[in-house]
Amino acid sequence: MTPDFDESLPAVSDDEFRAVRAASRPFSVAILRVGPNFGTPDRTNLDDPVMAVILRHAKRNLALHKAGILPVVCPIADGSGVSGVGIFTTTVDETRQILEADPAIAAGILTFEIHPTVTSPIPGATVPSAPEGQPVDRA
Repeated sequence: MTPDFDESLPAVSDDEFRAVRAASRPFSVAILRVGPNFGTPDRTNLDDPVMAVILRHAKRNLALHKAGILPVVCPIADGSGVSGVGIFTTTVDETRQILEADPAIAAGILTFEIHPTVTSPIPGATVPSAPEGQPVDRA
């Protein structure tokens, strides 16, 4: 990015900013990390015991998404020890209960921390999908 990047951004009025802030609502952010039983799953072998649990975890995340509880889920596989970030529409306590029932967390494959946050309903905001024809890295 160039030093004058901010100058190219659209203007935001004080009234617009106040309206967005006033409509903010509480959410919870969960940061998942590699747990003591993660090992090195064979991502190409769906019968690998760790991979089987991770796939159950991912399928459960999809169900939570479809239920409107987990609108944003971001798997991370960059070797940093962070394995994902999720934004939940639930309180911190409710999110803790949801995560404690997760098969990968119950198995010690993943651990978690939760942080309270708020989200602002920015008009027209969506999470973009991958551009057509561009594969999504599922590493």
